[in-house]
Amino acid sequence: MADLKTDVRYIKGIGEQRAKALAKLDIRTLRDLISWFPRRYEDRTKTCRIADLVPGETACVCAMVAAPPAVSHIRKGLDLVKVRAVDETGVLDVTFFNQSWLKNSLRTGESYVFCGKAEGNLLRRRMANPIAEPEGRREATGRIVPVYPLTVGVSQLVLSRSIRQGLDACADILPDALPDAVRREHQLCHIGFAYENIHFPSGGQALELARRRLAFEELFFFTLGLRRLRQRRETAEVKPFRPVDMGEFYGALPFTLTGAQRRCVEEALTDMASGRPMNRLCQGDVGSGKTMVAAACAFFCVKNGCQAALMAPTEILARQHYEGLAPLLEPLGIRCALLTGSHTAKEKRNLAAALAAGETDFIVGTHALITGGLEYRRLGLVVTDEQHRFGVGQRAALAGKGNHPHTLVMSATPIPRTLALILYGDLDVSVIDELPPGRRPVQTSFVDGSYHPRIYKFLRRLVGEGRQAYIVCPQVSESEEGGDGRKAVTEYAAKLREEVFPDLQVAYVHGKMKPREKDAVMAAFAARETDILVSTTVIEVGVDVPNAAVMVVENAERFGLSQLHQLRGRVGRGPWQSYCVLVSDNQNEETRRRLKIMTETSDGFKIAEEDLRLRGPGDFFGQRQHGLPGLRVADIGCDAQLLKEAQAAADALLARDPGLTGCPEAAERVKELFTGAAVTFS
Repeated sequence: MADLKTDVRYIKGIGEQRAKALAKLDIRTLRDLISWFPRRYEDRTKTCRIADLVPGETACVCAMVAAPPAVSHIRKGLDLVKVRAVDETGVLDVTFFNQSWLKNSLRTGESYVFCGKAEGNLLRRRMANPIAEPEGRREATGRIVPVYPLTVGVSQLVLSRSIRQGLDACADILPDALPDAVRREHQLCHIGFAYENIHFPSGGQALELARRRLAFEELFFFTLGLRRLRQRRETAEVKPFRPVDMGEFYGALPFTLTGAQRRCVEEALTDMASGRPMNRLCQGDVGSGKTMVAAACAFFCVKNGCQAALMAPTEILARQHYEGLAPLLEPLGIRCALLTGSHTAKEKRNLAAALAAGETDFIVGTHALITGGLEYRRLGLVVTDEQHRFGVGQRAALAGKGNHPHTLVMSATPIPRTLALILYGDLDVSVIDELPPGRRPVQTSFVDGSYHPRIYKFLRRLVGEGRQAYIVCPQVSESEEGGDGRKAVTEYAAKLREEVFPDLQVAYVHGKMKPREKDAVMAAFAARETDILVSTTVIEVGVDVPNAAVMVVENAERFGLSQLHQLRGRVGRGPWQSYCVLVSDNQNEETRRRLKIMTETSDGFKIAEEDLRLRGPGDFFGQRQHGLPGLRVADIGCDAQLLKEAQAAADALLARDPGLTGCPEAAERVKELFTGAAVTFS
């Protein structure tokens, strides 16, 4: 009989080939498979009238076939079936690709349910390749349908069928790690019902019961782990750092720190002098000066005879930190080094030897800093930048290189303070809520695609004045799943280079490129060898280019507000007026309301509050949801009451049973969620 650790290739109906495809989604075990939750649902139980179809939105419409379907042979391998359907409110033109058998299936005078994305305009609606079923025999459209995150080679149908096989294989062995008393007290459904109905809901109420159960469970185990991390920190003791004359550091700066920066530095230094390990989140808007807070802490640490390490999520950001901090700290007697994955084996050996011998005081790097063979002589401070890109385990792995080193976490992703206290429950929080003097707000506008000629003219003028521009697209290439008119980096860059700006230097960068390729493109842009850089959101955290003065975001409705704010923060770093242009042809009310917020404020915390209210926290951080363990179903923005219940239940359980000796399954689940963070209950 299968258990949850069984390799998916051994599940009936899956096999080797499908298992290889699923592995692209990091689905390797039965547990991975059944825990691959839908990202959204389509309610296909309801139908609307043709006149009520909204272009760009998916809907089901019941309409009668008004004339015999027409088949066209466009070219070899491409047949079109065109159907005209009508109801009392209008006409719908439906096109099917390579489904010529529908010519005899769709009968004139009979009604069908067509489910797909509406296209066209208010006068003439269209649908391409919709699901089509007789009105009286609804199977694919008469239910709530899950929509899963996909990758190339894995379709919704393949994933849905695989999950069905997985659920059937483990129907009798699903363990329930949630203590039964907690489940009953909070009126939560059984685990089997929850998994069945999160994937194959029998109705709206069943889906909500399933989602509530799984969201509660995530928040409950997450709270248990965070409580344990904080408890472990509060009971640990370290040698207090002695006072240091910080005047030497402040005097070396070419500028004066803001009051908010000084406050954050003082909070951190107080932590490090307390005799308890610091575990502090320093969050501030783009350009607020968090790196200088880190530099002050590193100076304080090294002057106390310890080493400091700063871990950044990308090589280019690590190098930027190093190139900014080394010239500042080395004249103060602090020996600095840079370590990334692209260093040669010999360079890595030399750096490791210098660290182990205590000949390096401050090292900046990527996750290479947490590789197993790297040893520190006396690691006293760990700084992680852009915390949401690291899991709790990675942060803990770096901290594990020393004996309870102080930890400073930096994030430019503005998070409402109350949410930050929940998300980073094992951290104290400092906020830099003040920008350095002289920073000009970025002028932001929201337009539709008809403005492209004017945008291109504007870009040409600014480039002529010596400035540079970013253009951000939502996907890498048009061959990606779900292309549907979204701008794609590779094709768009080629069009700009060949048709629009043949006389300018246009380059592109995206996350699927090799690190060295990305770094080379970004370095060329920073060196002003490139005029326009077309990119995915890979530049959201990237090199500082003060000369870049324009940010154009195509298909802006595809991005969250906090992500748009991060992108906007890539410009406005120099002395020139900078601009952000949000382009979207999706002009529905929600899109207009969301994007209008970007034109009204540059306050990241206000934007974050609005983002949280409108979309929930997953949108702050993209698919991975800020590197936190296990939050796949819970939405902290919408599940605030459920979070309170889960926290209260976790606290009550820990009060009764601090070691969770009576709930070994719960203890094991927490350990799994916080892999690498060394969460123990003993």
